[in-house]
Amino acid sequence: MSTAIVTGANRGIGLELCRQLKAGGWTVVGACRTPGTELRSVADEVWDDIEVGDDAVIDILRTRAEGRQFDLLINNAGVLKRQSLDDLDWDGARLQFEVNALGPLRVTSALLETLGEGAKVAIVTSRLGSVGDNTSGSHYGYRMSKAAANIAGVSLARDLEGRGIAVALLHPGFVRTGMTGGRGYIDATEAAAGLLARIDELTMETSGSFWHSNGEILPW
Repeated sequence: MSTAIVTGANRGIGLELCRQLKAGGWTVVGACRTPGTELRSVADEVWDDIEVGDDAVIDILRTRAEGRQFDLLINNAGVLKRQSLDDLDWDGARLQFEVNALGPLRVTSALLETLGEGAKVAIVTSRLGSVGDNTSGSHYGYRMSKAAANIAGVSLARDLEGRGIAVALLHPGFVRTGMTGGRGYIDATEAAAGLLARIDELTMETSGSFWHSNGEILPW
């Protein structure tokens, strides 16, 4: 049976990813800071105290993953702080870089030895990190951190090619979750299904591509 680990698994898209993976026959490890009862009822195993924005998470993950093998890593944990030019929050911007950009890199590097040939790594990013698609401005820390996550994902795709590990950068859509204040065009169930479909289609030939969950290729 294939095994997947999902970060940011306690709610929203992460929780729904765990639920759908489990329904699809996967063994699921849900990783998050503070798990709730719903995650515990869905995942086969729950790892708490996983703060991807902190360097200490690297040793925590390596210790817990010792002797394990994962077929799929989904870097889903993220944070959104809305910022306009008139309301810049420097601490908030730094937090978004730590979580959204450095977080996936920390987690992937920590779990690298658990990923064998044929494994897949997904980074749940955002089209707000696209330079070519930016027609509305604002959201400085979030846009910048997701652009940084995108380039980290492309570098991972290049560096992991020799290991036979494919990497996907995936935009879930504008999803109605706690992060978006319940606003959006689709719910977490639809977003998770689209993300998993794109992961299923991922090959070494398409590794490093930037996709919308609906299958659209997004501009950088």
